[in-house]
Amino acid sequence: MSCYKVKVKWGKETYPDVELDTSESPEVFQAQVYALTGVQISRQKLLLKGTTLKSDTWEGAKLKDGALVVLMGSRDEDALQEPQQKPVFLEDLSEDQTNVALDMPVGIKNLGNTCYLNAVVQCLKTVPELHKTICKFDPQNDATSRVPSTNAMLMVSIRRCFEEMDKGETPMPVIMVQLFRTCFPRFAEKGAQGSYMQQDASECWTELLRMMQECLGPIQPELSKPCFRSSLVEQYMNGEMESVWTCTEEGGEAPTTTVSTFNQLSCHISTDVNHLHTGLLSRLTETISKHSPALGKDASFTKKSLITRLPAYLAVDMVRFYYKEKEAVNAKILKDVKFSLVLDVFELCSPKLQRRMAPYRVHYKDMEEREKLEARMRKSGKSVPESEQPKLKTIPYYFEDDVGSCNSGFYQLQAVLTHQGRTSSSGHYVAWVRFKDGHWLKCDDDDVTAVTEEEILRLSGGGDWHCAYMLLYGPRPLTVPEDVVIEKVSEEEVPGHSDEKKDIETDHLSKDEKMET
Repeated sequence: MSCYKVKVKWGKETYPDVELDTSESPEVFQAQVYALTGVQISRQKLLLKGTTLKSDTWEGAKLKDGALVVLMGSRDEDALQEPQQKPVFLEDLSEDQTNVALDMPVGIKNLGNTCYLNAVVQCLKTVPELHKTICKFDPQNDATSRVPSTNAMLMVSIRRCFEEMDKGETPMPVIMVQLFRTCFPRFAEKGAQGSYMQQDASECWTELLRMMQECLGPIQPELSKPCFRSSLVEQYMNGEMESVWTCTEEGGEAPTTTVSTFNQLSCHISTDVNHLHTGLLSRLTETISKHSPALGKDASFTKKSLITRLPAYLAVDMVRFYYKEKEAVNAKILKDVKFSLVLDVFELCSPKLQRRMAPYRVHYKDMEEREKLEARMRKSGKSVPESEQPKLKTIPYYFEDDVGSCNSGFYQLQAVLTHQGRTSSSGHYVAWVRFKDGHWLKCDDDDVTAVTEEEILRLSGGGDWHCAYMLLYGPRPLTVPEDVVIEKVSEEEVPGHSDEKKDIETDHLSKDEKMET
């Protein structure tokens, strides 16, 4: 057994049922103790039956459920702050805060190392089109009659999970978990004691989206042009990318262009990457070794990629895990990599797509100026006279001829999936989702609490606290005065930017080539 529930005693305070996992470093347990008591790790001395727990090994620690761990140490008074949350009575809340408190959604029960699945489901539920379509899923529908029965049953179980949550009932997802493990046997791996093991949430995300792409048909727009996408996932969550391959060795073939699809971008973390945007940009140019038919051997190629279609919902994988051969585990990169609540991916797009987006983008600055003015007026206790307030309209976030796309390159963060721990097969996963009116919620399985935007931005990493592993960005709404007419540029009117040979390569590309940027 590697996981125990222990008691931590510090002075007059006793904290029951603190999780201690010996498959992780003792520093992870020390971080939990810090979160409970505020005693910095450097000031902690943990005693267990006369033995002092070491910071780098569990050797010599006789552990069992209910064991008493005594903490010796004091808080750093210079760093000590007032409690972030003081007791607040409902009658003392503002009307806006009361609405949030009374309308708090529910979470999902953890059935034992199922937090990775819960967190993914809670993040994907924030996509309105996906949520609505899943709740209408019918396995008897002609469009889904060719879907494998186990996949269809899993979709039904997810639908029921959503329906229960929408009613305010906390799901006990026994059937959903069983069907998920049946559809994807590698997630049914068991440990030495016979219990199911923790799994990688990013891999779970990929498998669920792949299944949903197979099961869910597209949303037909109320436009003259029918939808040309084969599924809802392809329509709202898949993008397209064009890559130019150039052989860097003498005698190699002429540059070629390939087109691939992706349903998430990857931010590889290195010493030079301190911000999400930097990590995404760095992946646009890569040096890759592959077979050169002209040279008859493996050669070095430069791959330069640009996005040619942006989806309405953009997922970003923070590549925090790498395989450590010595320990044979997926070790974690804890580096702090900042991300923002608003993401602009204009620089990642092809010139052709940039020209199509330009007429929409110019209006975002005017919208921001209006919002800043309104905020200043509210802060000063004033309000903009109704006669001076322009009548506004909301502009669709997609191109008219491509429902489910993004027509601006601007996104706003709507969900974060975090991991706490040192390896992908251990630790804990949590979903943090945007709620009504910009409020945020922490969905720790079935424990749902309100959090601030500042707490969301602190999930960027740098220690043993929760750090962002998957980011989900959604459309950033655009409002303009009613008399504004946006000049639309159709795809046919935009000249191409490449005369080089183009190969359509989507079906035979590897999973990594399809997913990465």
